[in-house]
Amino acid sequence: MKKIGFVGVGVMGASMVLNLMKEDYEVHIYTRTKSKADAVIEAGAIWHETPQELAPNVDVLITMVGYPTDVEQLYLAEDGFLKTLRSGNIVIDMTTSSPNLAKQISEEGKKAGIAVLDAPVSGGDIGAKNGKLTIMVGGEEKDFSEVEPILKAMGQSVILQGAAGSGQHTKMVNQIAIASNMVGITEAIVYAKKAGLDPEKVLASISGGSAGSWSLSNLTPRVLKGDFSPGFFIKHFVKDMRIALDEAKKMNLELPGLVLAESMYQQLEEAGFGDNGTQALIKFYEK
Repeated sequence: MKKIGFVGVGVMGASMVLNLMKEDYEVHIYTRTKSKADAVIEAGAIWHETPQELAPNVDVLITMVGYPTDVEQLYLAEDGFLKTLRSGNIVIDMTTSSPNLAKQISEEGKKAGIAVLDAPVSGGDIGAKNGKLTIMVGGEEKDFSEVEPILKAMGQSVILQGAAGSGQHTKMVNQIAIASNMVGITEAIVYAKKAGLDPEKVLASISGGSAGSWSLSNLTPRVLKGDFSPGFFIKHFVKDMRIALDEAKKMNLELPGLVLAESMYQQLEEAGFGDNGTQALIKFYEK
């Protein structure tokens, strides 16, 4: 049985750890705030006080943290995982991060005899809880094949997209699609309310038609209930959109829909809504 390390037990990470343990994996964990991991510790996860203490105890390491700077620190620092893990280990970074950083960590991993996969996810807190995440993977096929059962314990769509960095590029595609979609569904609900319609009835009519989407079916009901709890934080979505815009700039690619969405969400973050879920975009229209 492979021993799995999991760093970053947050809104989604906690459910992912629980799903790994359901498949009888031994899971060792670390997160900055231990109290956030109480539920998974009670369920049997093994706590470590530092990432460096966790590293020698695992065969496969999974990280899911907030920002590329966190990823860089965890892997490339003097006491980072590429120095503290054993040769032959496999690491899977599931953070949404920079494609170039993913490539850099992969190259440094090869020098240390450590296989590296970038494997960001989509599906939010609901997908994580139900083990139905979409997992987009970049890296070597032989390494992917070895950890595919682990990934399938957390996701229902697990696809190797290509070489190192390809998982991150695919996640950027995902976030670009979501960004404009969130603007569209939010404006639709604002319009429905302004027209004097019952938004619940409107949602029932349009969610099964050509306007339907995951966000419409899963996030709009939260909006109508005034529930802005994070399945995915606005502050992290802003980070993702900025990565996508930076990559697009390198490609000489203009994405006006993404520029608009990033600007709207940035204003919400600056107004103090960064810890809300992405469905809180409606607050932009309620100013």
